[in-house]
Amino acid sequence: MLSPKSPFTRAQLLPQEETLEITRQRGELYIGIPKEAYFQEKRICLTPDAVNAVVSNGHRVLIEKGAGNEAGFSDRDYSEAGAQLTEDTKKVFGCPMVLKVEPPTLEELALMKPKTVLISALQLKTRKKSYFDVLAKKKITALAFEFIKDEDHSYPAVKALSEIAGTASVLIAAELMVNAKKGNGLLFGNISGVPPIEVVVIGAGTVGEFAVRSALGLGANVKVFDSSITKLRTIQTNVGRILYTSTIQPKNLMKALLRCDVAIGAVRGHNRAPIIVTEEMVRNMKKGAVVIDVCVDMGGCFETTEMTSHDQPTVIKHEVIHYGVPNIPARYPKTASISISNIFTPYILEIAENGGLENAIRFDNGLRNGLYFYRGILTNKAVADWFDIPYSDINLLFF
Repeated sequence: MLSPKSPFTRAQLLPQEETLEITRQRGELYIGIPKEAYFQEKRICLTPDAVNAVVSNGHRVLIEKGAGNEAGFSDRDYSEAGAQLTEDTKKVFGCPMVLKVEPPTLEELALMKPKTVLISALQLKTRKKSYFDVLAKKKITALAFEFIKDEDHSYPAVKALSEIAGTASVLIAAELMVNAKKGNGLLFGNISGVPPIEVVVIGAGTVGEFAVRSALGLGANVKVFDSSITKLRTIQTNVGRILYTSTIQPKNLMKALLRCDVAIGAVRGHNRAPIIVTEEMVRNMKKGAVVIDVCVDMGGCFETTEMTSHDQPTVIKHEVIHYGVPNIPARYPKTASISISNIFTPYILEIAENGGLENAIRFDNGLRNGLYFYRGILTNKAVADWFDIPYSDINLLFF
């Protein structure tokens, strides 16, 4: 009788000892921080204090010379914090892990080595398909910090920058009321015997909340509009006082805009910000009134908004001053850099403690949410839908 055939040897068929996965030990990271090349981008993702914390934990940081100058951090500050400095951009992009504020250009991606870990913003609406083709070709693992979630399921990076944008929108308005051409010369403050400034905030999210806080702190009368009753209720609770709040109804909104000195737009849509204030509404506003459209990067919620730059920030239409700079936090590079750095640093140390990004992603669902490319494979559904590219669920790529 023929013996049954088996692909295994007799020794292999014998019972074996169970082998369990050994947890990877704490690893050493080598992080490259290049100088930001994007137009008017002055921020840097790690401050000298953060670099000191990272280096003290046994990691290496290579920074391109001059990377922190615009944010108020000198090369000497970074050198004393323990960072290595170089003028060779290629060497910085050649590090196993690269940290950036803005997403890298195609030229910068070409300098990266295969299997590099990239942590930066993604800014999906401004990407092109060729960007993802290069990531796939080089088998890069990439995290977008605007996708990373916190323990309370919020987005810490987006929230931090929204806080800056909301607060800054009121400060910019106060400046424009005095310094801009056709400005009405009003002081943004509650002066005895002088009627207070009237501010309309459209949108009760994080940007709207911090704009309201700043405006109230300067003694303004504030009216908040949003389509969500829950958000309007939340903003009153968070601010700690009763406000004029209303759902977005054209009649009420038009009445508020007729009287206001400052209007702040902070409504973000899914693909584009909805146009809430029409050109006719703007035409009826006060002469010298100021419009700050914070969501201009998504098209803006004022019909008359135009995208401007930090060098030429305003456009005057119907004798109303329009501010349409898309990257408001970059106007305050030191504050924004410290804020971003506070978010980055714990994640970097967590990745190191877990023996690498792969292990950190296994145990941290919030960090996993930030992953959009894993070893050259697209893992984010939003990116896949936007560019019509096939993607794989990250949970199927590793256990």
